[in-house]
Amino acid sequence: MSPRQDRRPVITGMGVVAPNGVGTDAFWKATREGLSVLDHITREGCEHLPVRIAGEVRGFAPESVVEERFLVQTDRFTHFAMAAADMALADARIAPGDSADNPFGVGVVTAAGSGGGEFGQRELQRLWGQGSRYVGPYQSIAWFYAASTGQISIRGGFKGPCGVVASDEAGGLDALAHAGRAIARGTNTVVIGAAEAPLAPYSLVCQLGYRELSLCEEAERAYRPFTPSACGFVPAEGGAMLVVEAEAAARERGVPVRAVVAGHAATFTGASRWQQSREGLAHAIRGALADAECAPEEIDVVFADALGIPEADRAEAMAIADALGPHCARVPVTAPKTGTGRAYCGAPVLDTAAAVLALQDGLVPPTPNVFDVCHDLEVVTGRARPAELRTALILSRGLMGSNAALVLRRGADNPS
Repeated sequence: MSPRQDRRPVITGMGVVAPNGVGTDAFWKATREGLSVLDHITREGCEHLPVRIAGEVRGFAPESVVEERFLVQTDRFTHFAMAAADMALADARIAPGDSADNPFGVGVVTAAGSGGGEFGQRELQRLWGQGSRYVGPYQSIAWFYAASTGQISIRGGFKGPCGVVASDEAGGLDALAHAGRAIARGTNTVVIGAAEAPLAPYSLVCQLGYRELSLCEEAERAYRPFTPSACGFVPAEGGAMLVVEAEAAARERGVPVRAVVAGHAATFTGASRWQQSREGLAHAIRGALADAECAPEEIDVVFADALGIPEADRAEAMAIADALGPHCARVPVTAPKTGTGRAYCGAPVLDTAAAVLALQDGLVPPTPNVFDVCHDLEVVTGRARPAELRTALILSRGLMGSNAALVLRRGADNPS
C-alpha cells in the first residue's frame, strides 16, 4: 500500500439524529422509502411567525443518552451531536475508554451555522425578566458554534486535532475535508459532522431575513426544488456524525470500511448570488473529481444541494451539466432532504450518510414531494431506484455563498 493509500480517509462509523429517524437504520428506512415528515412547527413561541413548516426531530429524549452534567451546560444542537457521535463511535467499534492509551490520536471537527439559539433565548429571557443573577454560567459557552466539538472531545477524552467550521451549509462537507487533512498529517481517527437546532423562536426570527426561506403553509408544497412551483427551502433540525479513519488504522483494527472519502473541493461566490453559483459549484465539482482522480463518467449518483429557489436550482442543474458533460443526462440525481427539510450545516452530512448507505445497498433514494421536474436532470422521484453504485457526488451551497463538492467511493467491505 502506498503512503497515499495508507493515509487515505475512510468512513467506518455513522450516527444520525434526523426528523425522519433517530439512528442510522430508522433514517435509511424512511429515506429509501421517500417518506416526507415535513409538518407544521409545534415549538412553543413560534405560532405567530410566518415560517409554518419545518422538519422537527420528534421523540428525541436527550436525558436518555446524555449525562445530566453535560445536559445542563449544552444546547439542543449539541445534544443531537453528542448522541450522533455516540452512535457513530459504536458503529465504528470504538468503545468508551478505547482512546485512553492514545488520546491524541483522536480528533473532533464539527460544523455549525446557527449555534445554541434555544439555550441562549432561555438565558436572555431570564436576564430581561428576572435579572443578571438568574443567568447561568453556561450561557457563555452553550450558544457558541464550537460547543459540539468541545463537548464531544471532553466527554470522549479526545485530545487530537479539534476544530469547528463556523460557516454556512457547505461547512458540513468542509468538515470532512478538515478530517482528511488531519489524517494525512498523522492522526488516525477524527469524529466529524454537524447538527443544528434552529427552530426555537429566537433562531427562527433570525432566519426571516433569508429570502430563500419558504413561507408556504402546505407541507407537501413547501419545499419542491427543480419544479415550476419551487418557493424556497424548509428549515430543519438534526444532523449526523461520522467516524473517519486512516484506512491502514481501520484495517489494523479489523473494522469494515463503509466508504472512502475520495475527493473534496470548495469555492465561494457570494451571498445569494445564485447565478454566479453555477460557475463556483461547477469549479468545486471539477476540483473534487480531480482530487479523487475520478472521471465524470465514473459518477453513479449525485446528491443535489436542491435549494428550492428557481434561479438557484437552474444554476445547480447547469453546474452539474458543465462539470459532468454528456454523462449528466444519464446520472441519477436525488435530494432526500426535500422530505426532512434543510438542516443547514447538518444537511450535507445527512446527505453524506445517505450516500454511504446508497452505495452500500445499491439503491438511489427518491426525492420526496417532487414530481414535475422542469430542469434537464435525471431526478429520481416516486420510488427508490436500484442501481450499480460505486461512486457518489454530494453537493452543497450556503446562503452566504460557499460551494462544496465531495466524492465518495464505495468501501471494499460493502460490496453492492
